[in-house]
Amino acid sequence: MGKRGKIVLGMAGGGLWGLLLVGGPIWMGLGYIPAQLALPGAFVAPGIFLIAVIGFLAQRRFFDDAIIDGEPFALGSREEIAQRVLTNTAEQLVLALVIWPFVAVSLGGAVVLALGLGFAAMRVVFWLGYLASPPLRALGFAGTFYPTVLAALWSLMVWLM
Repeated sequence: MGKRGKIVLGMAGGGLWGLLLVGGPIWMGLGYIPAQLALPGAFVAPGIFLIAVIGFLAQRRFFDDAIIDGEPFALGSREEIAQRVLTNTAEQLVLALVIWPFVAVSLGGAVVLALGLGFAAMRVVFWLGYLASPPLRALGFAGTFYPTVLAALWSLMVWLM
């Protein structure tokens, strides 16, 4: 299978993951959790993932004289890939920060708690996929991006009705 085929499969998997994360708590009838209680908890797992990536990069810089002073990482190195993962994770967390509060109010706190746990899990998949073969990062990317987009659209529909 070619690169685009792997990416399409990853995108489809991310879409299904999004449906499960957003729809699962709703369809299972999980009790309503107030937004002000759920939102801080929703960002704990993504925050722990950020700690792991930042810690990895800091540790690599500390023990490598070639990059200790902030030099760019070698193209394609584990460190450079981790930097890409960190950048994309920060971008996706900014999106989550502006969307998830609306989702928590519209769909309930259980949904954003699921989004937070799912986000962290898919960021690990993104990082491992990137290390194995760049097209394999598609599932991890889509598994964090699509749930936030789907939750935003679902929340808008609920809000407008």
